[in-house]
Amino acid sequence: MTEQRHNHIPQEAFDWYDEYAHGLMDRRTFMKKLGGLVALGYSMAMLSSALLPNYALAEQVSFNDPDIKASYKTFDSFKGHGEGKGYLVEPANLTGKLPIVLVIHENRGLNPYIKDVARRLAKAGFIAFAPDALHPLGGYPGNDDEGRAMQRSMDKQKIQQDFIAAAEYIKRHPNSNGKLGAVGFCFGGYMVNYLAAVDSKLINAGVPYYGTPAVKELRQNIKAPLLVHLAEFDKRVNATWPEYESDLKAHQVPYTMHMYEQANHGFHNDSTSRYDEKQAELSWQRTLAFFNEQLI
Repeated sequence: MTEQRHNHIPQEAFDWYDEYAHGLMDRRTFMKKLGGLVALGYSMAMLSSALLPNYALAEQVSFNDPDIKASYKTFDSFKGHGEGKGYLVEPANLTGKLPIVLVIHENRGLNPYIKDVARRLAKAGFIAFAPDALHPLGGYPGNDDEGRAMQRSMDKQKIQQDFIAAAEYIKRHPNSNGKLGAVGFCFGGYMVNYLAAVDSKLINAGVPYYGTPAVKELRQNIKAPLLVHLAEFDKRVNATWPEYESDLKAHQVPYTMHMYEQANHGFHNDSTSRYDEKQAELSWQRTLAFFNEQLI
């Protein structure tokens, strides 16, 4: 079995958390189910520490790393919420033209883990831009549960337009080589699939991590090659893959799918016990190789 942080937590707890995190189970039911595990001898402290994020763990590249420079940029989103805001991370002493990667967060706003992913990309030689869907409500609130509730309260169509606007904005970066990739996680994985489908010229390569596909009628527009990362235990997202794969084949979309054994939804997120270090690192090296192949 690959190295994980949850060897002593029943798989059911991660499945319940996934349902809760995606609005398929209310908090009361979720806590009641965890209470059942407490009755079996698990402490609530152990369960909470396993399931809830610890962002002190999610900094692989420091915000003051000398090889990068980070700033916040606002952009117009006339079809969305009017204005968007994102975290821009560039290689230090930027010269010449470089590919750009849009980094798209989960269903809870621009949390520290996603910022770190943007820094990792800049450290690897890309210009990275990570928008915050929660900007119209004041931005990520510092708490995932609150952030999740905030994002759920927003108009999904306007959020999608904000990410389209973000892609169009960052493509105009003066140091862009003209190619844009997108990587996203969970909701962000869906958004990568959506951006590839809503406009065949918007992105040049997409990497959706455990994301559901865009609606069927849009899939015929996909032209960008896709690198799809799925987790073996992620039944909810995996159930959408066979039909999506059939459509990708039908429309002759170049794609590769990797299924990560014994991994949970969110296995790349190193702030939680769903994190699988070996599988996360493997997926990330594949992601960097893919972007280097498609965008440079």
